[in-house]
Amino acid sequence: MSDLMPSPESDTRLRMRILFGDSAMLGPGKADLLELIRDTGSIAAAGRAMSMSYKRAWSLVEEMNAAFRAPLVARSRGGTKGGGALLTEAGETVLGHYRNAEAAAARAAAEDIAALRAMLSDIPGGK
Repeated sequence: MSDLMPSPESDTRLRMRILFGDSAMLGPGKADLLELIRDTGSIAAAGRAMSMSYKRAWSLVEEMNAAFRAPLVARSRGGTKGGGALLTEAGETVLGHYRNAEAAAARAAAEDIAALRAMLSDIPGGK
């Protein structure tokens, strides 16, 4: 998961949330959930990895699926091997755009973040 962008010289991180009007939002938590669903093939496993209930994870998936023109996550129910979930092509694309925007924001803000960090008094590297 890379929703927290460490600066090159420290543990300082930038977290980005994109608000689309009043009805849709994509931020680090949802991006991490998408990544974990992709990696585990399971909404339940992704939720557990993030210390959230299946109900909460499924609710976030429903929010994202409703917010975009095409669903980001597809799931299959039970069966002999159990159910599963996967990112759709739209899900992969949305996750990629979010991660690219996140990295671009971190690069663009690096100098200002370093200046702010240097002004801190209670951490190593501050005055």
